[in-house]
Amino acid sequence: MPDLKRAFVADNEPPIDDTLMPTEIPESADGEPVFYVDPTPRAATVAPALGEWDAGDFVDMPRPREWLLGNQFCRGFLSGLLAPGATGKTALRTLQYLALATGRPLTGQHVFKRCRVLLLSLEDDDNELRRRLAAARIHHDISADDLKGWLFCATPKGIRFADMKDGGMGRGPLEAMLRQVIAERRIDIVGLDPFVKLHGMDENSNTAMNFVSELLVKLAIDLNIAVDVPHHTKKGLQTAGDADAGRGASAARDAGRLMYTLTRMSDQEGETFGIPAEERRLFVRLDSSKVNIAPPSGEATWFKLIGVRLENGTSDYPQGDEVQTVIPWHPPKTWDGITAAQLNAALDEIEAGLPNGQRYSDASSATSRAAWPVVQKHCRDRTERQCRDILRTWIRNGVTTIEEYDDPVDRKPRKGLRVCHGKRPS
Repeated sequence: MPDLKRAFVADNEPPIDDTLMPTEIPESADGEPVFYVDPTPRAATVAPALGEWDAGDFVDMPRPREWLLGNQFCRGFLSGLLAPGATGKTALRTLQYLALATGRPLTGQHVFKRCRVLLLSLEDDDNELRRRLAAARIHHDISADDLKGWLFCATPKGIRFADMKDGGMGRGPLEAMLRQVIAERRIDIVGLDPFVKLHGMDENSNTAMNFVSELLVKLAIDLNIAVDVPHHTKKGLQTAGDADAGRGASAARDAGRLMYTLTRMSDQEGETFGIPAEERRLFVRLDSSKVNIAPPSGEATWFKLIGVRLENGTSDYPQGDEVQTVIPWHPPKTWDGITAAQLNAALDEIEAGLPNGQRYSDASSATSRAAWPVVQKHCRDRTERQCRDILRTWIRNGVTTIEEYDDPVDRKPRKGLRVCHGKRPS
């Protein structure tokens, strides 16, 4: 039989020495596999093991997923919160981390277990982060002892989790720092805010964002922790629950398993809930945008932004600081659970008027022309008082207007309700 090994070697090249061939894949100093590259590419190399397993060998059920807070954070998975600037993203995440560190449902979401939290603020300095924590602590009555040994914070600047190295993509020093602190402090969840400050890559490159995201997922899996990376949205109109709202390439979005959006209350929502226009910016809704390991929430979770005085005044600044935090908020029960379809059906009937040509009225003295029974017809579990409140809110916000018309039955001018179609709920 011919020498096959020799057949691949040119006449003027030395034969391949079997003793120089690697018997296993060497590892780099940081523990990552390094693929062997032989200077003579014709030589065969040892392939890494695939790690396949026989499904028939596993008869017991796997352990349940280890959720930490609601459907927001889970061990071994990457979470994210997409929100425009100044929406309250950091305030909400800060309170959620405090809920985990204290074991208290501060956001109204279920705390599965008390957790050790590592919070990295990549934009704010230590003092600003302390102000944010102080605002939440004051309003929610959290003492320093409640957090001792449970919440750890850092504000590193210019230290990357991933970066470009010698023309290629590589892990930055922050990755090794995180692994060390997570192990030493026995961390359960790490928050890295914001994503854009975490790396030095081109955020519009799917290849680069996939590299960063895979490193984050690997961190979560290797150390059995939850990793959360809030992210800014791209410019333009934001839609609640839009999975494509995040800045940059889609790879960052695709790697996350627990992605949510945070958006301000819209004018239409404000009109529906009876919130004055000047106050609507204080209300934000949290929606699942890509929750593919748990059923998505059918309804938004609402929060209200509030200012908290820190009482930290000095002679130069006697008023001290007022810093934002959040509190859970629920839409008025009058409106709770009513769909836009139900409301529009009632508005359709009000706009059509009575069969005899008369128009409906919101007046308390109205009998056969009373509009509240029309609302109740389409919202059957609401009381007369609640239905009248819905009508009052519609009139206050311009969804319905009171106009004079010629009553065809009584043959005299009367006032009745008309619908402004441009302000209907959607």
